[in-house]
Amino acid sequence: MGLPSRRRRPTPMSQWDPTARLSYWAFHANRRPAYMRFAYLQLGSDEAAEEAVDATFDSIMGEWLRMLHMDRLDAYAWTVLKQCLAERRHRRHPWQPYRPEPVDISAFEAALKEAHADQYEVLTDTIRFYSAVSRLAERQRDAVLLRYGLQCTPGEAAAVMGVDEATVRSYLGQAHRRLARLLDTSVDTAGPAES
Repeated sequence: MGLPSRRRRPTPMSQWDPTARLSYWAFHANRRPAYMRFAYLQLGSDEAAEEAVDATFDSIMGEWLRMLHMDRLDAYAWTVLKQCLAERRHRRHPWQPYRPEPVDISAFEAALKEAHADQYEVLTDTIRFYSAVSRLAERQRDAVLLRYGLQCTPGEAAAVMGVDEATVRSYLGQAHRRLARLLDTSVDTAGPAES
């Protein structure tokens, strides 16, 4: 799939045909909100998220005319976003090796609070869950963050990641089974992660 080449000079948008301009701005309007929310979960601040997403769309704009001929334009754009997030993380903490920072876990904490009365137990469960999510494979973690951290439907998550909905459901099922093993709980045999 490859990321944007820095060697070629992109064609300025002023030289694009109107259809290409409209399609870029439609893509931008459609994807920016989800990209911003995902970037915030990864970087933890509005400023860092905005910088990463702006850099993402700058890169996408430079490659847009080529991207229009791709089979999986959304998947390519998702790869560009992930690369920009990695660059921002590295810039903020260049001395630390990359370890996934999965989520603002407030939605998960709320669910745990409903299930438990003991605050110490809630905190312990939250830390265990946070640690377990960070140990998922990258695509599984992305699917979990989009589905449960950002409350996307599997179809919405699939559109953002540029994959089929069945693929997202597979990632969620794999993540559910892995989390069950990591958290030493039983896997629900009724179905993967969507029950």
